[in-house]
Amino acid sequence: MHLTFPTLLLCAACTALTGCGTLRTAASLEDGAGAEAGRLWDRWIEKEGDIAATVTWERKVEPGVTVMEVEEALASVAAEDNVKEVGMLPLSSELAARSGKPQRFLKVYSYCDPETARLMVDFSPHMAAFLPCRIVLLEKEDGLWLYTLNMDMLIHMGRKLPPELRAAALQMRATIAKMLERGARGEF
Repeated sequence: MHLTFPTLLLCAACTALTGCGTLRTAASLEDGAGAEAGRLWDRWIEKEGDIAATVTWERKVEPGVTVMEVEEALASVAAEDNVKEVGMLPLSSELAARSGKPQRFLKVYSYCDPETARLMVDFSPHMAAFLPCRIVLLEKEDGLWLYTLNMDMLIHMGRKLPPELRAAALQMRATIAKMLERGARGEF
C-alpha cells in the first residue's frame, strides 16, 4: 500500500492527538480504509478543498444523449437490479415556474433498496442521512452531467460491515455505478 506524504502526515497528527483511541478505532476499520482515506485526501487537495467534489462521483453525459434517454437508462438499470425509484425532484422545472424564466436542467432522482437501507440504518443510525441513494442530472455550459455520492467511502472507509450488509452495500454500489455509466451513454 502506498501512502502519500499528506496522508502520512495526517495519520501521524491524528495518532498524536488522539493516542490510543485512534489505534483502537483503526483496528475496527475495513481493510483498506487508510488507502481510501488517502484517495479522498488527494481528491480534496486536487479539488482545492471543495468537499462536495471530494465525496462525489461524476460522469459527463455523452454528446447527443437526451435527458429522456438518461432517464430511461436510469429506470432500466433500477428495474434490472430490483431497486425502487422512490422520488424525483424536478428543480429546474420548479425554479422556472417560480421565476417565469427558463432554467438549465437540474433534477434529482432517488433510489432505494429497502432491505439494504434497513441493514445500513441498523448498523449505524447516522447512515439514514445518506438515504435514499440520489443521482442528479445537471445541465452545465458543456452539456449534461450526472453526480452521485462516492459510495466507496461509505463501504471501505468505516467500521467493518457485517458480511450480509457488506454484500448488499457492494451490490447497491454496483447498481449506482452502472446507472452512472449507462445513463451517461443513454443506454437502456
